[in-house]
Amino acid sequence: MTDASEGALASGTGAHSISRAEMPPTSAELPGRRYVAHARAEADGTFRVDDVEEHLRRVADLAAGFADAFGGGDWARVAGLWHDLGKFHPAFQAYIRRATGYDPAAHVEGVPGRVDHSTLGAVHALDVLGELGRFLAYVVAGHHTGLPDYERAEEGNATLTQRVEANRHRLPAVLAEAIPPDVKSPPLPTSGFPGGSPALWIRMLFSALVDADFLDTERFMDAGRGAERGAYPPLSEIHARFDAHMEAKAAEVLAKGPLSPVNRVRAEVLRRCRERAAEAPGLHSLTVPTGGGKTLSSLAWALEHARIHGKRRIVYVIPFTSIVEQTADVFRRALGDVVVEHHSNLEPERETPRSRLASENWDAPLVVTTGVQFWESLFAARTSRARKLHNLANSVVVLDEAQTLPPDFLHPVLDVVCDLSTVYGVSFLFCTATQPALGERKGFDWKFPGLAGVREIVPDADALHDALRRVELTVPADLVTPVEYRELAREIAPERAVLCIVNRRDDARELYGHLPEESRVHLSALMCGKHRSRTLRRIRKALKSGRRIHVVSTQLVEAGVDLDFPVVYRALAGLDSIAQAAGRCNREGDLKDERGNPAPGRVVVFVPPRRAPAGLLRIAERVGRRSLEARHADPLSPERFRAYFEELYWMQGDRLDRHGILPLLDHGRELKIRFRSAAEKFRLIDDDVQLPVLVRHRNHDLIRRLAALRAGGWEPDLPTRRELQRFVVGIPRRVHAGMAASGEIEEWFPGVWVQIASDAYHPHVGFGPGDPALHGAADVITS
Repeated sequence: MTDASEGALASGTGAHSISRAEMPPTSAELPGRRYVAHARAEADGTFRVDDVEEHLRRVADLAAGFADAFGGGDWARVAGLWHDLGKFHPAFQAYIRRATGYDPAAHVEGVPGRVDHSTLGAVHALDVLGELGRFLAYVVAGHHTGLPDYERAEEGNATLTQRVEANRHRLPAVLAEAIPPDVKSPPLPTSGFPGGSPALWIRMLFSALVDADFLDTERFMDAGRGAERGAYPPLSEIHARFDAHMEAKAAEVLAKGPLSPVNRVRAEVLRRCRERAAEAPGLHSLTVPTGGGKTLSSLAWALEHARIHGKRRIVYVIPFTSIVEQTADVFRRALGDVVVEHHSNLEPERETPRSRLASENWDAPLVVTTGVQFWESLFAARTSRARKLHNLANSVVVLDEAQTLPPDFLHPVLDVVCDLSTVYGVSFLFCTATQPALGERKGFDWKFPGLAGVREIVPDADALHDALRRVELTVPADLVTPVEYRELAREIAPERAVLCIVNRRDDARELYGHLPEESRVHLSALMCGKHRSRTLRRIRKALKSGRRIHVVSTQLVEAGVDLDFPVVYRALAGLDSIAQAAGRCNREGDLKDERGNPAPGRVVVFVPPRRAPAGLLRIAERVGRRSLEARHADPLSPERFRAYFEELYWMQGDRLDRHGILPLLDHGRELKIRFRSAAEKFRLIDDDVQLPVLVRHRNHDLIRRLAALRAGGWEPDLPTRRELQRFVVGIPRRVHAGMAASGEIEEWFPGVWVQIASDAYHPHVGFGPGDPALHGAADVITS
């Protein structure tokens, strides 16, 4: 070994350089710090080496710090010290030195030929702690391959019991090595189980360990990438920026003259949000009709609540990718570049060392993400999905458009909300114009506990609804006989500005084809996020200038998209969807009649020629039809929504955990939890629905950069993956497979498929392969 290498060892950094020629075949021949955790090839032909015991100590410190936020620091510290205990095994040390030198990915398991080092720490935890060791055994055994099932895995993966039994005989060889006492026999955890679900507690410990391991590995493997993380101002500074922005916005409104009725309501909602932010952490709701300023008012509540109660971050959960993009842009205009916008549409199905390091951990003061990303992460077994969970502790979570909570998963979703609130210090805000019915319900042979103690910020929903009523709803006398799209196009063509919202992508394309070519605009999730953003800017510009415009869109335009049309047509759907469509009509209350008096906008319900897609949309359509057939004086009153959601949810009875998630996570006395099976079943978007494709839409420089990365053998880093998200379209798996087979798309990197056929993306309507499965889908919820 060179003098320089000896000096690096003496420095106490836990990392040193060594040449290929000097690389010994066994750990016994390496003097000083003998055990290699990671190795990185340098440009000069040497390898930089990270020592096992130092890696374990650093990960233990990081994990303990993460888990201190929810009272599990002593458990996470032991998990950190034991997670790579198996790397002391001579077989692992021989493997990492094999052949031409160090393998940078040798520490990652799940690939044939690699040594299972994770399970040995799990075996040690069981031997030392007995049954309590199962808390750590799941965490340690799964820190590379994901949380396992205890037994009876449904997906063919090795269970915890199988792995423990297969590796138990190898542990004596590890313990015979020169492991420092503080690593092999540290102080054992003394804190007790905090309550709630043991499965969630294990996932939180798992998250703390995995994130610590990823970050320490990233520090060694790619220090530059590690420096990209965490460079954000504190919430206190963000709060000050927000106040300055709102003061400037208020001054701008006042400069235009007296407040309009709509702006008076918005100011009152904002005032109440700021006042009520001091209330104790827990479960809160904000029920405000569309156009009432929910987005900025809810952010005001979240920032003030976080300041008063010392919360660490704010996570905004939004159902549609289109609204994620819009909301993130609104927040950036108010706060600067402090927002992490996180979708899940570029996460590879098979993880690689680089994709693990590039995954998000939500270590930011303000995260805007999708419902799919948020809820699936809370039930995840995969490391890249679960690593963010510990950062939810002592945070504020705003559930925007709360009416979109998935009924088939409502029981496990609300179960985890209760635990996060009561055990992990998370304050929730259920934010919507159409608050769902989430209280306790009982059936003949089932019981749904629901949520208790939710505090409403603006309690008089009926008065607020009346104050913000700006539309007249027209419902056809016949709610069964459909209208053809050619006829509907003739009806709406004379309008100067009209928005028509349909339930299916093929409906949107068909109606678009019948509209006047010079004024028609199309919106659907077959357009990438960047394309949709540009289209929305074009629509707003046309509305402001008074030009003729006829927009046809799927339902992605409904929830939270800031558009203001005098006339809106809505295909028959659930009552909440009709109310959201009404929120795009006369949004500012500026319409006037011929005498200059305030006039309502028009919202027209019609029966489309095709039924809504099967599943929740079709059920909601059926319940919505029954509600409208009752012919109430105000079909969109808060009272009608309570009745609507009660029928929508409770007609399903015990199907609110349709896939049986909770029984899989039921711990019993022996913690026999089936993490992987539960994660496989908890899919808000079924695998058959969509896979991502990076489309070619005015992003030639980005495509060229990706091609250069591919040629050089590198993968996109974290900032590049965030940039890619704006150019992704999700398509059905069957269509995806067909396009891959024909060469129309190619997988350039794990999880990153790129459009190759230049004519597959239309400049006006987006991705356009001819398979009807692509166009018959609905834009219900996206990743």
